[in-house]
Amino acid sequence: MTKTALITGASRGLGLALARSLAGAGWNLVLTARGAGDLERAAAELGATAIPGDVSDPAHVRRLAAAAPSLDLLVNNASDLGVTPLPPLADYPPAAFRALLETNVTAPLTLVQATLPALRASGGAIVNVTSDAATGAYEGWGGYGATKAALEQLSNVLAAEEPGVRVWWVDPGEMNTRMLAAAVGAEEAASAADPAKVAAALYDLVSARPASGKVSLR
Repeated sequence: MTKTALITGASRGLGLALARSLAGAGWNLVLTARGAGDLERAAAELGATAIPGDVSDPAHVRRLAAAAPSLDLLVNNASDLGVTPLPPLADYPPAAFRALLETNVTAPLTLVQATLPALRASGGAIVNVTSDAATGAYEGWGGYGATKAALEQLSNVLAAEEPGVRVWWVDPGEMNTRMLAAAVGAEEAASAADPAKVAAALYDLVSARPASGKVSLR
């Protein structure tokens, strides 16, 4: 039976690279991202369903869940960096932090809630993509890191509450992506890992289905 995965932030970077790995293995894919053009090109390449939109929009989350009534894997990869240049916490605008929480914490939880019935039925799995900024005291990364720390704890509790579903919160390490370039500059980002290599390790994780828990792909 063909398995189905729903991947957020799938138009580029790690999300697109993982989608390519899963498509190569015969998975059915439902992909979402805010950029409709890039997403539709990715979906056309992979024979996937593209549903562009913002994961912080509850109506969009409902559309995604309806598009995957049978689901084996949810990948919460979509994320926002927040204010750039990265400010110290003393200067972090509260409104911007609330918006960051909506995208990086509330949206993944909302999508988990919407898809849990299907994931319970299939004995499926959830991947929540986090960061070492969740635990490291990196100057300027306090706002983003706080949201990823919250996502890690949500994942930790979800794993305890949903023993029939695998839950992995995954630190992929630094990758050469637009998000990293926005934070540290294009030159430094260019020395980071290729998202395709990280996606290969993430695909191996999904295939092996270890017990729920935190995973570092560094």
